Parts: sequence; C-alpha cells; structure tokens
Amino acid sequence: MSKGKITRDNILSNAFKLASENGLESLTIGELAKQCGMSKSGLFAHFNSKDNLQTSVLEYANLIFTQRVIAPAREQTSLSIEQKLTTLLDNWLGWNHSFQGSCMFLDAWKETGSDAPPTQQVLKKTIATWIEYLRIQIAKGVENGEFRQDLDPKQATFELYGLYLSAHLFYSLHGEEASYQHFWQGVKRLMASWK
Repeated sequence: MSKGKITRDNILSNAFKLASENGLESLTIGELAKQCGMSKSGLFAHFNSKDNLQTSVLEYANLIFTQRVIAPAREQTSLSIEQKLTTLLDNWLGWNHSFQGSCMFLDAWKETGSDAPPTQQVLKKTIATWIEYLRIQIAKGVENGEFRQDLDPKQATFELYGLYLSAHLFYSLHGEEASYQHFWQGVKRLMASWK
C-alpha cells in the first residue's frame, strides 16, 4: 500500500469518526486537518473540496456499514431468512446508535431533486442499495416458503423501513430504551403478519 493511500485512509477514518459524532455537515477541512495532525493545504490536496471530502466519507461509511451490518449476517449461513433479517436489524440499530445516537446517512439526507449535489447522490444510492438488499431478503423468504406467497416484498420493506425511521425519531425524543422497545415490538408484529 502506498504512503498516499495510507494517509488517505487515515484521513477518512478520522473524518468518519468526526462525522459520526457531530454529523456530516459539521465536517470541515480545518477541523479534520487538526485531528489528523496535518496542514489544511496538505489535507485539501487529497480531496480538493469539502464536497469531495464529504462524498469520500460517505463512501467510506458505506464500507463500514457493510462490514458491521451486512457481513456478520452473511457469514451465518445456517440462519433462516427471519433470523437473518433479525440479525441485520439488530446490527442496523447498533450501527445507528453506536455514533451520536442517530444515523449518519439519515442525518445528512436532504432530497434536492435531479440536480442534487454529489453528497446527496451518494446518499441516495447508499440508502436505495440497502433498501433493495432488505427487499431481496424478504423475497427470498417468500420464495423458500418462510413467508406467505402473497406477501409483497416491496410493501414489506417499506413498512420495515418505516419502523426504523420511527425508531430513529424516538431515539432522539425518548432515548435508546424506548426506541428499541417500540422498534422490536413493531418488527415482531410485522414479521408475524408476513407468515
């Protein structure tokens, strides 16, 4: 690995940590340079703009998300689809609440239409990919008979994601315990309705 790649990975790791604690919008080249022990100009040379920095951080965050949320569930090949989904959801909540108490992707999301800036395009793609991954898992459950044959995986995913968004909001209003309790009650009822 080249020295430039090592330096860039160190910058992204620190940037990810800062954005996780304070939100993506708070991430500045000046603060990040201080955290990395670099000059602003040295750090700027790696990204050339705040937009490029934030886009790179989101791409890095997506890799971390895959490692922490998806990979552990994929490795457990003996799980049923329902067990796999439960593992994914548990990992997902852990991803969400291991930072400042909210999801970096949702906090940074601002729908701006077709002329969205690069950061919003990366966010849209990241969230859409995750939603599609959940839909595929639910569709597999239909195909293998775990869930009823007339279950619409898109609608089921919509409702499941809605529970996550509610948990995200409840975490901010009522804290982690209430958020978890309501989320898992909702998931239990929802999954029961899929059978």
